[in-house]
Amino acid sequence: MFWKKSPVSSRDVKRLHEQYGVDLLCSSILARRGQTESEQIKFFLENELTFLHNPFLFDDMEEVVDRLNVAVAEGEKIRVFGDRDVDGITSTVLMVQEFQRLGVEVSYKLPDGDEPYGMTIDGVEAAAADGITLIVTVDCGISNNAEIAHARSLGIDTIVLDHHISGEELPPALAIIDPKVPGCGYPFSHLAGCGVAAKVIWALRFSQTDFYHEDCILLHAQPGHDTVIIQAIRVENLLEIDRVIEEINPGLLSPSQSKALKFLSCDVPILVLDAPSELAQLRLAFGKAVDIHLVDMRSQMENVMPVIKGKSLFALSNMSRAMKYSVHGRDELQVLYTLFIAYCMKKYPLLDTGYESILDLVAIGTIADLMPMEDENRLLVKRGLKVLTAGTRQALLPLFSMQNLVGKQLSTSDLSWQISPIINASGRMGKPSVAADMLLSPDLSHAEQLAGELVRLNKERQKLGEEAWDRMLPMAKESFESTGSKLVVVEDSSLSRGITGVMASRLLKQFNAPSLVLATVGGSRVSASMRSPDDFNVREFLSLFSDLFLDYGGHVCAGGFSMDLKNLPVFKKRVMEEIDQMDCLEAEGETVSIDCTLPQAYMTPDIIKVVEFFEPYGEKNPPLVLLMEGAVIEDIQFMNNNKGGAQHVRLTIAFGQYKWPALYWKAGERVGRDFDKDSVVDIAFRLGRNYFRNQSTLQLTVIDLKTEADKLSGK
Repeated sequence: MFWKKSPVSSRDVKRLHEQYGVDLLCSSILARRGQTESEQIKFFLENELTFLHNPFLFDDMEEVVDRLNVAVAEGEKIRVFGDRDVDGITSTVLMVQEFQRLGVEVSYKLPDGDEPYGMTIDGVEAAAADGITLIVTVDCGISNNAEIAHARSLGIDTIVLDHHISGEELPPALAIIDPKVPGCGYPFSHLAGCGVAAKVIWALRFSQTDFYHEDCILLHAQPGHDTVIIQAIRVENLLEIDRVIEEINPGLLSPSQSKALKFLSCDVPILVLDAPSELAQLRLAFGKAVDIHLVDMRSQMENVMPVIKGKSLFALSNMSRAMKYSVHGRDELQVLYTLFIAYCMKKYPLLDTGYESILDLVAIGTIADLMPMEDENRLLVKRGLKVLTAGTRQALLPLFSMQNLVGKQLSTSDLSWQISPIINASGRMGKPSVAADMLLSPDLSHAEQLAGELVRLNKERQKLGEEAWDRMLPMAKESFESTGSKLVVVEDSSLSRGITGVMASRLLKQFNAPSLVLATVGGSRVSASMRSPDDFNVREFLSLFSDLFLDYGGHVCAGGFSMDLKNLPVFKKRVMEEIDQMDCLEAEGETVSIDCTLPQAYMTPDIIKVVEFFEPYGEKNPPLVLLMEGAVIEDIQFMNNNKGGAQHVRLTIAFGQYKWPALYWKAGERVGRDFDKDSVVDIAFRLGRNYFRNQSTLQLTVIDLKTEADKLSGK
């Protein structure tokens, strides 16, 4: 393995430490990872939901919540269409639960058996037959142009909630909420489908408060140098829609010439924190004849936020965490704006603590769908993990108990390895409703029964996967060689369509090349999944053959499609013609990126605080890789006698004042050859918590190690 350690700017490290109060070690790691901008740092340091992006930044959000509110008021029947994977299942459950909370008659449809992804014409007609007047798609829909047009012809409105890349033409839906649609207005494009659903839920809840569609002006006037500085923000749905700032020399400007006074003349409430002092400054600026009605918010804000009691905006500006990241600096009006947002959320708990309660499913879906763990995904997942650890969702307790996760401080890896595959198995085995019904179940014993069924389905999926892998690996090697290492294409008529994605991911890992797995469904249709490295756009590639597909969609690195079996020969021929023109992806040796080298004095049990500072881990934020130089291997134990594969070893590492237990996977053959007891080595490792019998201990996982001889030879 090649070890890489990127250079770090000492100026960046110092700024992060001084501006945000991050310790020097974490600052250096942040800088090495390129996380130096205020918008990036914010999501590492903050936990409050007020830091999430406002859902009304989506251009279509008002139209969505208005239509949903009409459906609630008129007692319409709503059907939610979702996908069969973890993201689709959690998205579906989130929307169904919210509609149930509102008293709406709601049903859902997930692709059962060999049904294709997304909406279908048959599904639309079934909805019409059931008296459905509104369809909401989640984690699908952005490519269902024909199906949505058909629904429209039957008098059914469709709202699309998706996060996949759209085609050239958007579907004729009533409204679309998809952060990947160009020009949608939303500043973060990498929400999972469940994240999009959660945004709609927050907006829907906000639309039922007194603040929805109610414009107001937030005002602050303060003394300058023989002047009065007047600042005001016009706010709608908690979004800033206009702002004015004016510095006035008393007596030198007539009221009719003031842009600030004109701004305040709108027929909307003017909110301030301290009306007497604000009015005094306004009269100083414009004279006593000017009559401006101010609404004093102090008592209302103090009722829900006691921490601000008796404090001026200036004092609060020095306390406010949000001001660290504001482009306006420690601006007192900006403090009032952030206070107003916090006040609205605290006043309506469904927007704050009540909203947090749904983030457990958002965390599960976001992690399972491999969304980048950056921007607001970090905050959504962080708060979701907190809810999961607390075990507040009764329906999940049986599954978590079966997986020995109850009472454990949960991490993203726990969900990735022990929860996501089990929920995913239901969809892959053609029974996604088993997982959805479990999550929706109000009865604990019923949830336990369904959790057991999920575990059984997962074991069945694993067995099918191993059998399929043994069959397809020789075909994959032949395909890889025949395409000049550009592409892997495997066609397996006996393969279950539910595991094509798993197989494609496994082939990608094996060959580091775009991998396409095709399964035959029902003797007349092909269902396929494709996975690729970061530098290959799957959806763009599949779009070249869209005329052959019944449907297709996906992300940059993952996609899928279905088509009539009769089109398969033409498809394979055109794929081969296309890859002849493709450049081969350069094979890269395995590289380990080192986040920091730890001096002996730093390698204490407290180092886990640094590791956990960077949680949650995931795409774009991999677990920290730390380096010890000159560690001593004091003991080596073989963990198994697996004759069919490389043995794992357990090490005891001495470094500084401490001895550390460590696991080194598949390293048995290196013992006695590359290292042995008493070897002095440099170790690249990850650090985590190991739970055994409700006891937590720290444990190293060795990624690679090098002896002095290795370093001299350039290994």
